[in-house]
Amino acid sequence: MTTQDETAAQPRLPGRKAQAARNDGLILEAARAVFLDDPNAPIAAVAERAGVGISALYRRYPSKEVLLRTLCHEGLRRYNAEADVALEDSDGWRGFVGFLERVVEADVHSLTVHLAGTFTPDETMLPDVVHSGEVTEELVRRAHASGRLRAGVNALDLGLILEACSAVSVPDPVRTGELRRRVLAVMVDGLAVEGELPGPAPAAGEFAWRWERRS
Repeated sequence: MTTQDETAAQPRLPGRKAQAARNDGLILEAARAVFLDDPNAPIAAVAERAGVGISALYRRYPSKEVLLRTLCHEGLRRYNAEADVALEDSDGWRGFVGFLERVVEADVHSLTVHLAGTFTPDETMLPDVVHSGEVTEELVRRAHASGRLRAGVNALDLGLILEACSAVSVPDPVRTGELRRRVLAVMVDGLAVEGELPGPAPAAGEFAWRWERRS
């Protein structure tokens, strides 16, 4: 719990910067809702949903391309942050499962499913892309080392699992969350059993094609 002294000691943004930060949060939240519903929606729909003027939006995001890229980059950062937290757990299996649960809750993979190919990734995303691959590999390695993760599961299988959960959607967001957690629980049980999986595991670069800009 934050004390009164701690609150007073925290730096506060000047009025204009604080308003800009609030607007940025509103814009990204609105963009997520708008573009997950319709990736082809105009940027004006984001401004309307966020309750900000179109000029305020364009000052921060000069194009829809930049807004889409930022939205997906924020999702990638959230994924990495949850993975970093999971790697702090001394129990490799518990960290692995907790990571899956938190990422499903954050719903970052809906962005991948809906927005891949709608913008061109740039070099600013590369360090986080590399980090994502590294931490995912390490989470899977630790889960295997725990003796709980079935043989044959690799890091790319996690993407398939998370995208499958993101595909579960009903009009009620609370119910959507419940159903996704239920599906994930079934999948986690499947990850912990013995037996060979059918077909070859996903290969490196196998899904890179979808990030190519669609015309």
